This record gives sequence, structure tokens and C-alpha cells, in this order.
Amino acid sequence: MTVLDSPIPRFHLAMPVDDLAAARTFYGEVLGLEQGRSSDTWIDWNLHGHQFVTHVAPERPRRIHNPVDGHDVPVPHFGLILTVPEFQKLADRLRAADTSFVIEPYVRFEGQTGEQWTMFLLDPAGNALEFKAFADDSQVFAA
Repeated sequence: MTVLDSPIPRFHLAMPVDDLAAARTFYGEVLGLEQGRSSDTWIDWNLHGHQFVTHVAPERPRRIHNPVDGHDVPVPHFGLILTVPEFQKLADRLRAADTSFVIEPYVRFEGQTGEQWTMFLLDPAGNALEFKAFADDSQVFAA
């Protein structure tokens, strides 16, 4: 089955960036996303089958953080739920690129319902990203 055949709807997300060249380097080279169409003011990215678009928008909202599991989680943020091996591979790729993490990769809620690997980082424009992987994928929405 391909991403296009998936029963799960794909999302479209547009995020502001202040430097399109820096976004191209970060999303294309550091994260390894496939680039789609682009113009002088935006770039389409394939984010694991989802359409993610970086748009030049130099004005930035103020940052907000919420406490979760002893960490200050940046809000808003976006990202992907990966498998544990995909998560570890991405964490290694980000470390190799000397990425500064907002929250280093670690296991959250260890031994509890919803146990998950998680990491937070900022793109060059300051957009917060979270990548995570659940020990048991059936617990993504567990209460």
C-alpha cells in the first residue's frame, strides 16, 4: 500500500519561515524531506506523505511553553509519530547534524500507558517540531 492508498487522511500544514534558503537546507538536507513545487516565497515538502509547506512570513508570534513530564514543551509544535527504529534513526541523523534540541530524545511516561520516545527541536525560523514513537502504537490515544 502506498501513502496515496492509506485509509488515514493526509494533512496539509503551512508554517511561517523567515529565510527560505535556511528552510530548504533544514527540511531538505537535515531532515531529508523530498521537495515538491516551490516559488520565491514558499516550498512544498513531502512529510511522510503529508503536504507540509514553508511560507516566507517574517513576523513571528510570541513563544508559549507548557510543562509536560518535567519539561517546558513549546506551543505550538508539530511533527510525526514514527516507529521506534525510525525515531532512533532520525535522532542519530539530527545529532550528526549537530542539532540543538529543545528537549533531547528521551523516553517519556516510561513504564506507563502511552510510553513514548520524544524529542523537540526548532527549525531555523524558530518553529517547534516534535518527533515521537510509542512503545505500543495502539496507545497513541490511550487515556
